[in-house]
Amino acid sequence: MATQVVLPETITRAGADEMQERIAAAKAALGKRLVVLGHHYQRDEVIRHADFTGDSFKLAQAAATRPEAEFIVFCGVHFMAESADILSADHQKVILPDLNAGCTMADMAETDQVEDCWEQVTSEIGEDILPVTYMNSTAGLKAFVGRHGGAVCTSSNARAVLDWAFRQKPRVLFFPDQHLGRNTGYRMGIPLPAMPVWDPYEPVGGLEGRDLPAARIILWKGHCSVHNRFTPDMVDRRRAQIPGVQVIVHPECRFEVAQKSDAIGSTEGIIKTVQASPAGTKWAVGTELNLVTRLARECAPERQVVSLDDCFCVCSTMFRIDPPHLLWVLENLAEGRVVNQVKVPPRTTREARIALDRMLEIR
Repeated sequence: MATQVVLPETITRAGADEMQERIAAAKAALGKRLVVLGHHYQRDEVIRHADFTGDSFKLAQAAATRPEAEFIVFCGVHFMAESADILSADHQKVILPDLNAGCTMADMAETDQVEDCWEQVTSEIGEDILPVTYMNSTAGLKAFVGRHGGAVCTSSNARAVLDWAFRQKPRVLFFPDQHLGRNTGYRMGIPLPAMPVWDPYEPVGGLEGRDLPAARIILWKGHCSVHNRFTPDMVDRRRAQIPGVQVIVHPECRFEVAQKSDAIGSTEGIIKTVQASPAGTKWAVGTELNLVTRLARECAPERQVVSLDDCFCVCSTMFRIDPPHLLWVLENLAEGRVVNQVKVPPRTTREARIALDRMLEIR
């Protein structure tokens, strides 16, 4: 992967107001040749310039509705830009404002580790298993899943994808987020002992011989560094502080947190649930702080919305996308220079697209 260059002083020394004005001017100059995608976790001063907002897959799909756009600037993290490149047309170029904006969860499952796991598991239990990868994974892992007959899932359709997978095979290898897999599997009636965790840094994944044949879902030892912060004590504390509060958390949260909550929802699901709730409702939301803060502002004063955590709970990698980097890529595009393009190799694109298309076909 290419490295991020140091921004010029003409950008880094610009004041906040000047930067916003220059971003707007560069956008205007590019016109319909440009579409800017902003993930829900982005800070306000970035997302204000987005033509579409949403979660990672919704944004990748949104880009397809703008075929006239030559440039897709994705204000998100690297795996999101890869997915947009896979789903976009050949003439479109996907740009990530800061190439250092990665995803710690996606980094917890490397392609060679998953291939090694697959070889060990299938040598033990045969071919009666199907791989499913969360959207929050590299293009290489999506391609691996495509080659082996599996599918991609999002946090909103994980159950539907697992239902589909179990119609094909009796077992699933689910990666990279153990919590999404466990929370979804448990709600489908799968007991916890039937969902062992594969640790790629331990021999045979740290599992005993009897664990694999008895498994329904083999979970990868990975997690979201933001959602893993939430604890059951935080749920208890919010209930004590705010009488009548309802707790809603993302399915990437720990099992114990999800069990204590009133509702579980994907990023889009959380927003819709809170916005549709009756006036006077109080919510404690277990997800990224930028989203919660924006939701609280939009729902006030009819509803009270607070974060489940008192601490500064932001996605640090998403936070790398800031006005200076957005300005830098837009001004370069306006001047005819393409920088920070994210391009997935053709074979990886073909195989990953198979897994993504399977997901879209699942009902």
